[in-house]
Amino acid sequence: MQSTVTPTHCPYCALQCGMNLTPVPGGTVRVSERADFPVNRGALCGKGRTAPALLDPGVRLTSPLVRSPETGALVPAGWDEALDRIAGGLDRTRTGYGADAVGVFGGGGLTNEKAYALGKFARVVLGTSQIDYNGRFCMSSAAAAGVRAFGLDRGLPFPLEDVPRTGCVILVGSNPAETMPPALRHFTELRENGGTLIVVDPRRTRTAEQADLHLAPRPGTDLALALGLLHLVVAGGRADEAYIRDRTTGWEEARAAAMAHWPEYVERITGVPVPLLRETVRLFCEPEAAMVLTARGPEQQAKGTDTVGAWINLCLATGRAGRPLSGYGCLTGQGNGQGGREHGQKADQLPGYRKLTDPAARRHVAGVWGVDPDTLPGPGRSAYELLDALGTDIRSLLLMGSNPVVSAPRAAHVEERLRSLDFLAVCDVVLSETAALADVVLPVTQWAEETGTTTSLEGRVLLRRRALPAPEGVRGDLEVLHELAARLGDGPSPEKRFPTDPEEVFEELRRASAGGPADYSGISYRRLAEEDGVFWPCPAPELQPGPELPPGPEAGSGQAGSGPESGPGAGAGASREASAPASASAPAPAPGSAVHPGTPRLFLDRFATGDGRARFVPVAHRANAEEPDDEYPVLLTTGRVVAQYQSGAQTRRVGELNAAAPGPFVELHPRLAERLGAAEGDPLAVVSRRGRAVAPARITTAIRPDTVFMPFHWAGEGRANTLTNPVLDPVSRMPEFKVCAVRVETVRS
Repeated sequence: MQSTVTPTHCPYCALQCGMNLTPVPGGTVRVSERADFPVNRGALCGKGRTAPALLDPGVRLTSPLVRSPETGALVPAGWDEALDRIAGGLDRTRTGYGADAVGVFGGGGLTNEKAYALGKFARVVLGTSQIDYNGRFCMSSAAAAGVRAFGLDRGLPFPLEDVPRTGCVILVGSNPAETMPPALRHFTELRENGGTLIVVDPRRTRTAEQADLHLAPRPGTDLALALGLLHLVVAGGRADEAYIRDRTTGWEEARAAAMAHWPEYVERITGVPVPLLRETVRLFCEPEAAMVLTARGPEQQAKGTDTVGAWINLCLATGRAGRPLSGYGCLTGQGNGQGGREHGQKADQLPGYRKLTDPAARRHVAGVWGVDPDTLPGPGRSAYELLDALGTDIRSLLLMGSNPVVSAPRAAHVEERLRSLDFLAVCDVVLSETAALADVVLPVTQWAEETGTTTSLEGRVLLRRRALPAPEGVRGDLEVLHELAARLGDGPSPEKRFPTDPEEVFEELRRASAGGPADYSGISYRRLAEEDGVFWPCPAPELQPGPELPPGPEAGSGQAGSGPESGPGAGAGASREASAPASASAPAPAPGSAVHPGTPRLFLDRFATGDGRARFVPVAHRANAEEPDDEYPVLLTTGRVVAQYQSGAQTRRVGELNAAAPGPFVELHPRLAERLGAAEGDPLAVVSRRGRAVAPARITTAIRPDTVFMPFHWAGEGRANTLTNPVLDPVSRMPEFKVCAVRVETVRS
């Protein structure tokens, strides 16, 4: 038994907390503190501590499963049979209906190597444009707003260690006390250092309880709230006119839009009293430095891009962006939500965060891949639009690391669409609700059984290390793609384009990302092993695109794609190649050094736009896609609880976590409970225009009387996403998870 301690990172959220793993008898590992990693400094939440429970063969998949034609049940099968079935199912669809009839759906938990290989596989082997991933449901609105304003999207443009050193943080729609508990220490230290924490949330969450000021707006009104604060900044003479003049454009239009949102008007929309609006502006503007951090609350709206843009405008107007200890940032949710969209599994992007419609980007990546750039398909559908097209335009689907039966909006409809497919193949660690619908399920390795990189919410690229071998019968996702390429690809030895060694894949990813906005070319496994991660952009001059860049193998041998140049989910504006030189965001190497240090802090000298200036974008408040009416008089908002994670496919299999959070609930105010005649624990039905969910009542004054809350981690009758609204933000294509109109009914036995 190997006794070596392996330093690595947690498999769950985007903090990617450092931890040590030591193998123990029984084929699993013991987690211990790793105090040297600066993000969590040894602290771990319950999910991180119990993560080894998922390595137990008793709770995870250890054999391929195929759908029996005789019984319709999933039965064990050998790997060759399972891979042959997948290749056959995808090829029949491609041959009969065209390449775009095959879809690919990825996940924000896949490593950078897997996300890169999956995007390459879709476009080179399958030739399909129809690929997206569940990270579209995470921070796509923040990404779109960041690109519009700054020319570049990275969740946080500064390390978390800057948070305790600033003067004020406005935390909008985020509850890190439950979603990423080790991060809370940074906010606690902020207050201990004399700084101020302001929390914006319709609920008085555990995080809000620790704030100096809590604003509880009506769900879906964060945009009006930000505009009202900017109005007060202007009216109070608190705008930083010199900064606006020297470092921004578009101020006049944005100011005019904000001035239409006077405080009393904003109070009527949001329910936040004017005195609290004024106090927020005072607390934010008085310190020398301040930050605004958003999460899913303002982002998961049909106006999420504009909402985040309004908060960015507040930062720009007060000179709080591109300066030390100041700025706008987004708290990414999924473990590799940042890296997952940077390297090609998003519908409109190529590796390095390049835009798929950019001819230069296509030429560069095609050269690395060894294919003709004209064979690469154009942008495809966004995540929900892709799922909505299943069974009609898209007839077969390859899905890796996602569980949309639970996590997608209008989930009952998505489940129906999945059932209507001609063929569904799923790669996962456990038999999720989505995997249970598949024709073939492949058991794949997980975090402690494989090496690979992830990119944290800070833009810090990290190395997860293999600590123990996978059980017999389990293979890695890279091996799956290698084997499928051998069965499906055109040209000589297509599987050679899909290495199974993660470091070899990362070396190719470095070349593919070189010169792009998310430039990883100066990062290596060696550096990641020696450092606490490396912040992108981190260019390597010798790998930058140009005539000297060597082409990839087998140039021109790729398969043509049949996708249109753009589609309904192209997500215009969600990402684009930064037109500024790399030096706009990434400092040059020190004199005499050939190694770039990475870029912990972005925008200190200039923004990643053509002229180096940040862009104000004028926005105005608009109503939610669904407002309450006589039939649906209450607003529903959704979120997470501390003991569960995302769709719960993994955490619901851990006894300790289930004991802490055994099932869904409906959180409601005592006044609403009294009107319904409901007592604590009574079953309640929450009904929207899309369906009905039933869960026990949890009565609390921590929520607004006009709002109910449900966590979204469970399937079955308590599935919150049965209710949620799939209407999309026009820029980011983010569904409006965070607000819809419902009615609440008591359930009589």
